[in-house]
Amino acid sequence: MPGTFSQIYIHVVFAVKGRDSLIHSSWEEELYKYITGIVRNKEQKMLAINGMPDHIHFLIGMKPSCCLSDLVREIKKASNEFIKEKKFIKHKFHWQEGYGAFSYSHSSLDNIIAYIMNQKEHHKKATFKEEYIGFLTKFKIEHKPEYLFEWIF
Repeated sequence: MPGTFSQIYIHVVFAVKGRDSLIHSSWEEELYKYITGIVRNKEQKMLAINGMPDHIHFLIGMKPSCCLSDLVREIKKASNEFIKEKKFIKHKFHWQEGYGAFSYSHSSLDNIIAYIMNQKEHHKKATFKEEYIGFLTKFKIEHKPEYLFEWIF
């Protein structure tokens, strides 16, 4: 019987609204587990998740039937509600609009997983802005600065 066979690996990056450093180390692991649960419930495979106080990265193995924009919208909406319900912060919490999505081959998985899991070390050397613009450049994605995340200087 014929079937659909695929290997689609997507690295997703998105930031806290206003790039505020609101994701605290005391609860970030719980947030990552919650997001992993959303990905699994949508029948996708979480390969790595990590981040910084102002943004997160995750790598998923995605089925071709999955609509990435719907998945990211669900992750943002549900995790935003989760953060509010858990009262992790006193302030309002929101994710910024938009996200970055970058595809990788199977042979690159070890490197990108290591990169994601090493976020804290990586950001001792590079800002999120430098990192994000680096991805856009590496993947030759045309962009206008006014459509990027809101940067705090």
